[in-house]
Amino acid sequence: MTVFEEHHDELEHYETMMGPQRGRLAVSLDMLTNAMVLVGQHGVYCHGAGNPATPAMDIRIISSELQKAKQLIQSVMESLRAERDARERAK
Repeated sequence: MTVFEEHHDELEHYETMMGPQRGRLAVSLDMLTNAMVLVGQHGVYCHGAGNPATPAMDIRIISSELQKAKQLIQSVMESLRAERDARERAK
């Protein structure tokens, strides 16, 4: 099953509200957030040997990379919104 089939309802909802590009980015953000929650839950049980109070290094790296990906997507969404707002003001 493709992402478009699996997340059809979410994609349709967000694409209707925000347009195709921003809608797909919004669903991507939701998916990244879900992945971050799952990684965080796993990190509770998977601790590093050096410091049992912190998650293992791979869990910290995965969390960091997911957060960076979210920041990039959010910046694209903001840029698209600014472009749309600028076009609307120019009319």
